[in-house]
Amino acid sequence: MTGPASPWTRDELLAVSASRLLRDGKVVFAGVGTPLVASILARSTHAPELTIVVEGGVVGPDVKAGQLPISTNEMAAARHAMMLTGITDTFLLAQRGFFDYGFLGLAQVDPYGNINSSLLGPRERPKVRLPGSGGASDIASLCGEVFIVTVHERRRFVERLDFVTSPGHLGPGLARREAGLVFGGPSRVITDLAELDFHPETRRMRVRALQPGVSLALVRERTGFELEASRPGALAPPTEAELSALRALR
Repeated sequence: MTGPASPWTRDELLAVSASRLLRDGKVVFAGVGTPLVASILARSTHAPELTIVVEGGVVGPDVKAGQLPISTNEMAAARHAMMLTGITDTFLLAQRGFFDYGFLGLAQVDPYGNINSSLLGPRERPKVRLPGSGGASDIASLCGEVFIVTVHERRRFVERLDFVTSPGHLGPGLARREAGLVFGGPSRVITDLAELDFHPETRRMRVRALQPGVSLALVRERTGFELEASRPGALAPPTEAELSALRALR
């Protein structure tokens, strides 16, 4: 767990943990922030042939260290790209099944990996209005696998969403397929406390492995619904090589 004695920050832990999920030779649809940092880190360590796609229409950029983009539409996100298209073309590629991975953040997530990034509180009179879907619903619906990356807080992990912005498994069993989403769905949730996945039959979230120094009791305490856990493993801490490569990107 990240703390005063940890040689890494919470953001570094999330980026390293997320980067390890990406395999060489695959295609990842990455938003700015942690998803893009994790994708670039993977390319600079174990997955040099990973192709990064950015929502603004950039395919295969080689983002320069020290010049990470803060928007999907700025030219820093397009450095040495293989192709520059329009945003519509990007989602056409997703619809045709070209993207192996997608990354999503959230305001709320439920036990089935459904995501809310639209509002908090009653729909008629919300307490907070959030950015909404953007391309998130498309990513959740069309990418081969979806990785959710978030800080682990009880207010984020809730039994019932205030609003369903992006579909996860929707419900138990074949609910996603029966809704017409015939492939994909969330496979991993990476947090600063754990790596979680989903039961292959019930589709409910469960604890797969714990971050360094974290107990299962703490994960359950910070989750607003019951989590399955059968002898969760332990995630390896970030290595010096990973941290050095990551810090070189800033």
